[in-house]
Amino acid sequence: MAGVREPRGVLVLGGGFAGASVARELGSRGATIVSPENYMLYTPMLPEAASGTLEPRHVVVPLRAMCPHADLVLGRAVAHDEAERRIQVRTEDELFWLTYDQLVVTVGAVSRTLPIPGLAEHGLGFKDLADAIELRNHVLRRLEAANAAGTEAHRRRELTFVFVGAGYAGVEALAELSDLVRDALRYYPRLRHEPQHWVLVDAAPKILPEIPTRLGEYAAKELERREVDIRVSTTLEELTGQTARLSDGETLLTHTLVWTAGVRPSPAVEIFDLPTDERGRIVVEPTLRVEGRERIWALGDCARVPNEATPDHPDPPTCQHALRQARRLAKNLKGDPKPYRYRMLGQVATLGRGKGIADVLGLHLRGFPGWWVTRTYHLYQLPLFTRKLRVVVDWTVALFFRRDIVELGMLGRPKGLRD
Repeated sequence: MAGVREPRGVLVLGGGFAGASVARELGSRGATIVSPENYMLYTPMLPEAASGTLEPRHVVVPLRAMCPHADLVLGRAVAHDEAERRIQVRTEDELFWLTYDQLVVTVGAVSRTLPIPGLAEHGLGFKDLADAIELRNHVLRRLEAANAAGTEAHRRRELTFVFVGAGYAGVEALAELSDLVRDALRYYPRLRHEPQHWVLVDAAPKILPEIPTRLGEYAAKELERREVDIRVSTTLEELTGQTARLSDGETLLTHTLVWTAGVRPSPAVEIFDLPTDERGRIVVEPTLRVEGRERIWALGDCARVPNEATPDHPDPPTCQHALRQARRLAKNLKGDPKPYRYRMLGQVATLGRGKGIADVLGLHLRGFPGWWVTRTYHLYQLPLFTRKLRVVVDWTVALFFRRDIVELGMLGRPKGLRD
């Protein structure tokens, strides 16, 4: 039978941006974090980790260093006993209950997939660090396969890269990976003059619909200048190991399809038996307290968070909003709860080396200024001085040297003692 442990009063489920920020903001009051990993991933820098501009370890922050006053339990919540105010946690070796005085649910989101034939079997995700490393490895393997290909059709298939989802993740990932391939081609003399086919697919009528129209148009023109094939108002119909069939009637020969078409709340939300909306997000009050619950709070990607500054639109699932929600919730946990209110300062995105877009306080920046503002903002938001310094060093090295093309496929998968 699972035992019962009594940690500190605030129990935070999830060590992502929202959960880790709540624990950090609580300071010396402390909290207990339950997370399957011992780090917080700074997701806006994930595309640069995938392309090799940043060392993958430098885009994650150790939770024990970020939240020095918090206890950390590596595990997953598997059951909730609301009457007894306790959560059942499964670790690698144990199953036990953790009691709480206040419960904070920040279990995040997972990729939102659709029942498209072949997608689950052949598509690549782009949601966490493992996805980024796998995508990098996959792209580099495609170059090796193209270099060894005996026919033009085979080379064309290996050098066609399809990204479905033209939001921030899809656009930035495509731009960074195309830069990686461009740098890597100096080592592949046979491929230098072979055409690459980068395809960006989205069901919406334009790319980056979240940003001002003029910046979105600039981003589209910049990608088209780099010969990116943009297919808007288009969906993926079927995927095989060698082809991708689109709704416009074309079938592309490809071994690479990256799915970045949105997110949905983590399935872990279901164990808490809390009120949810039509999208499966936990419904919370303006104070971030779960509707109808006195001691349970929720925020981040798994929650439908109302914002008094934008009453007609709940917060989108971004790191910028998760951080502000965490700051408000930490204050509410310390004293008299007040409604959450935050007016977004702007939006930023990179478009590869030296190019970016930024909407900051109504000022629209593009090209190099947009790229510089984007990097500056992300560096400012990245926790811990040591992580900031490591990222600056990586960026500085990237100014003078091209990206490394080492495949990291065996990292984390040792052969052990087998011959």
